[in-house]
Formats: sequence, structure tokens, C-alpha cells
Amino acid sequence: MKKLQILILLLIFNFSYAQVDKIEPEFWWSGMKNTELQLLVYGKNISDLVPEFSSNIPIKEVKKVENPNYLFVTIDTKSVPPGKVQLNFKKGKKIVQKFDYEFKQRNPNSAQRKGFDSSDVFYLIMPDRFANGNPNNDNTPDTAEKADRSNPNGRHGGDIEGIIQNLDYLNDLGITTIWTTPMLEDNEPVFSYHGYAQSDYYKIDPRFGTNEDYKRLADEMHKRDMKLVMDYVTNHWGSKHWIIQDLPTRDWIHIWDTEEARQQNGFQRSNYRMTTQFDVNASQTDAEGCMDGWFDTTMPDMNQKNPLVLNYMVQNAIWWIEYAGLDGLRVDTYSYNDKEGIAEWTQRVMDEYPNFNIVGEVWMHDQAQMAYWQKDSKIAAIQNYNSHLPSVMDFTLHDAIGMVFHEKEQSWDSGMIRVYENFTNDFLYPDINNLMVFMENHDTNRFNQIYDKLEDYKLGLSLILTVRGIPQLYYGSEIGMKGEKSKGDGDIRRDFPGGWKSDAQNAFTETGRTAEQKEYFDFTKKLLNWRKGNSAIHHGKTLHFVPQDNVYVYFRYDENSGETVMVVLNNSEKDQSLEMKRFKEGIKNFKKGKDIISDKEIDLNNRLEIKAKASMILELK
Repeated sequence: MKKLQILILLLIFNFSYAQVDKIEPEFWWSGMKNTELQLLVYGKNISDLVPEFSSNIPIKEVKKVENPNYLFVTIDTKSVPPGKVQLNFKKGKKIVQKFDYEFKQRNPNSAQRKGFDSSDVFYLIMPDRFANGNPNNDNTPDTAEKADRSNPNGRHGGDIEGIIQNLDYLNDLGITTIWTTPMLEDNEPVFSYHGYAQSDYYKIDPRFGTNEDYKRLADEMHKRDMKLVMDYVTNHWGSKHWIIQDLPTRDWIHIWDTEEARQQNGFQRSNYRMTTQFDVNASQTDAEGCMDGWFDTTMPDMNQKNPLVLNYMVQNAIWWIEYAGLDGLRVDTYSYNDKEGIAEWTQRVMDEYPNFNIVGEVWMHDQAQMAYWQKDSKIAAIQNYNSHLPSVMDFTLHDAIGMVFHEKEQSWDSGMIRVYENFTNDFLYPDINNLMVFMENHDTNRFNQIYDKLEDYKLGLSLILTVRGIPQLYYGSEIGMKGEKSKGDGDIRRDFPGGWKSDAQNAFTETGRTAEQKEYFDFTKKLLNWRKGNSAIHHGKTLHFVPQDNVYVYFRYDENSGETVMVVLNNSEKDQSLEMKRFKEGIKNFKKGKDIISDKEIDLNNRLEIKAKASMILELK
């Protein structure tokens, strides 16, 4: 009886101490360029605990914040070898908790990993809508929203396993790089399938799989010489994120102090006016309304001015790059962030991986404004600003593509002139080969909805696969998939046919495609696989000619390899006959060209005949 009483007293004594529940990141690596690591330690009333490593790992700072449930412990990992070390938490002289903290061995050449570039072609996948490889994870006990494929805005069950099972399909198609919309946990009760309201930045959503599954996806892609790009969200987190539920500091997020905001947990919607980031005439109120406003009610706006927030995001991005072996990041809503904070975030990630690549979503409609956000921009330099962001998305080209193929006749500023004018502004960009070019993505109308004829798809694809930059396709376009934005996002994010065992049709297989789908697929495959081996398209310069009669002619040429490609896009409803002397500057001494679309040889000494609404891609010989 006495022993039992002593045991009970010991238990009461032990549990009277604060308990650490979580440490992030849960492990790290030896040999990182930046040797400083800040551990976020969380648990009920832990602020009085004193951390101590059993080995000689120096603790540079223990930062307490207004919430006693947090400690931020900064350590120096410079001389820490791979292996486990003991992290103790003490109350006075007594150790109340022990943790084994691991420093892993980095993969060889991890720091010098090569990111994506203009030799690549992106394939954008919304995982929930692509393929359901593991129906057993469609619903999980610890996630709120359950699968309901009948709901266009609900969870449909697509997952990591579904992507892995179809990697050979994508490799055969000619895709080199996959960008998926976010796959970290999003535990909102509704509309969680898109993943942009993340509730845990160190955990893959269990309805997609596990962290190990995500790493396996990267490994399987690397076996096929393919690259994986993570969609990373710095501007906002999800309202159900465990840190949002118990903020370390009030200024971890932007909490608005208005009567309306106080009734909505500090919410005030962004004014979405990104121009206020550099507008010298902008009011401070409007600038804050963009940078500090919330993207939506379920997406609290993060305060990158808070060094603890910024450090957490930097380390988290590096953790995923190192853990999964990522080849790049796509950063959502890049230009909504605090611009100084996001520049520091970008620079610190790129400093750790100097050959890496990051593309930012800068959804603007003016080339000078988009160029402002690219690394080493001379426009941004006017304000002594450098984002350090290697790549931006070419939304002005997307804007032109959304109109041009309906304009069968050309005027001063319509038809193929729209596309031509886009490239006349290339001088604004510090690195034109590092722009992402696309016809559509997960936030826009489907290209094949805007243009329902195969001939227009062929023109659009011929364009984005031969101009400067990094082309991006959207899943299903290669089989003619459609979707109308005005009907809701669910319509532009339909399920890929054949991604579910119950589907009546399987367009992942040649025999499962309709005759029309086969035409779309075969054309896409032919161009993509040809593009893989052409240095003039990858890194060459551009020479273009003012479109006439709605026909756009341009050359891509590589002075090192001697390769030259002539592209002819006839957007007219009439057959055209082109006088080749006009293009002598591009043709030079070449006599013949092979059209990679028709496989026909073309005599460059004669007039060039091209059918209505058709494209030609000529390898000059």
C-alpha cells in the first residue's frame, strides 16, 4: 500500500510539470550551409522549461513569447555529426523530459541539386482529381471532409499513389516535370481538396498519402529523369492550422482591428491590388490592404515581418527540399506577401541551393509589373528592391492566348499581333528563358473550353512549346478536357477519365481513348518528345517578324549548336502563301527544313504554303 502511495505521488509530481508535445522540425541534417537552426517547441505552459543538449551543441538563444505554450530554441549545428542526440528539458536542476533529436546524413550533392529550367515541360496536376491509386485513404479519422465524388467542390479521392501509377503515362507523353497543387494537410471542413488552406506544414494530407509516399513519388520520378515541384504557400495558412489555433504571438498573422474584423477573428479581405507594392503614389492604407489583407476567410494572412514566422517558413521549405529531394518550388500568391519578407525567404532558400529554381505566381497583366518580381530586375532596382525570385509566370502571354485564336482576322492590335506584342516587351525581363508560359492552369478557364476545335489546340500548343521560357500544361488538356470557370472551380478541375476503377473509360490507355482524344494526345506527345532534344528551343535566342494576314513567323536559334527552328502559325481561316525572301534574316543559308508536325521536307527557296488554322515547326537544314 505504501509503495502504491509513493508511486501515485511520483506520478502527480511528474505530471505537475509542463509537458512538451511537439518539436518542429522533428529532425534536421548535418552539413547545411546555414548552420543555425531554430526549433519551435510546443506544449502546455512550457515557457519555464530550460532546454539542454546532452552533447556539446551550443544553444544560442531561448526565446520566450507572449504565449507560454511556446519556446523558440536557436542552436548552432556547425560541428554536429549525423546521428541522434539527447535533448533534455529541465525544471530547475531536474530533467523532466528527454527527446532523441536526429541529425541525418545529407544525400551527396544535395546542395548542388539542379532545378528545373527551359529544357523542361511542366505538367500541372490537381492530385484530388487525377487518379485514385489507394481508395483506402479516401477518408481518414483525423480529417474533417470525407470523400464525395458527386460534389464538384468536394474530395474525390485522387492521391499520390494515383500519380505514381501513371508516371509511365506522363513519361511516355514527354513530360519532364510535375507540379502538383499543395498536398500538405488541409483540414478545412469544406473545399479542402485544393490544399491551399494548409493545417500542418510538416505533414502530407493523409487523404493523399504519407510523407513517405511523397518522397517515394520523387524517387520514382527521378528514376525516370523527371522532376518534382512542390506548390508552396507563404502568404497564408489554413484557419485549422494547429499554430493558428493557438498563436505564439498576436502578430504571427495579420489581425485587423475594425468592428467588422473583430466579429470575424480579425479577418479583412485583401483588396488584391498588388500594384500597391511598388506604386510610388499608393496610400499606406491601400498597400496594407493588399499585403496584410486575408486571401479568404479560411486563410489567415501570415506576417512575414515577424522573424519567427519567416524563419519557420524558410526552414520548412528547406526541410521538404532536403527530405523529399525536390527539384523546385512554385510559390502561390507570391506578390501578395510582404515584399521584403518574401525576398528574404527566397534568397535564403536559394543560398542553400544555388542551382535550384523557384517560380512565383505573379498574376499581373503588365510586363513591367511582372518583371519587377524577377531576380535582378532593373525595374525593381529603381526602388533598390530585389526579390531574388528566379522565375515568374507569363500571365500576359496567357491573356493574349485567351483571345487570339478567336480573332480570325488581324487588325492593328488583334489576332497574332497580340502574341507578337507580348514578346516585344522581353527586354524588361532579366532572364526571359526563366519565364513560365502556359495556356491555362487550375484557376483559369480550360483552353479547350474557350476553343473547342482541335486546330486551335494545335496552334496554342505549337506556340507555348516553341517560344522562350518553360512550358506548363494542365492535366487532361492532352486529351481535350474542358471546364468553364463561370460554373465554379470544380468544373475546371474535373476528374481525369480512368483515374478511378469505376470509370467507364480509361484515357490513360491508348485503347481507352476516343478517336478525338487520340488526336489531341498524339499531337501533344509528338511535340513534347521532339522538344526534349532541341537546344534552340531550350536556350536559343528569338527572331520574330511582325505578323501579316494573321500569320506569325519566328525563329529560335542556338549559336553554339548551330540549330535553328522556324515556326509558322497561321491563325487565319484562309490558306496562306508566304514569300520566303522576307525571312532571309532567319533562314540565312539553310536550303531546306523538315516540318516536325507533318514529317515533310520543305524547300526554303520556294514560297511556303500553309493551310488555314495550322502550324508548322521547321528544323532548318
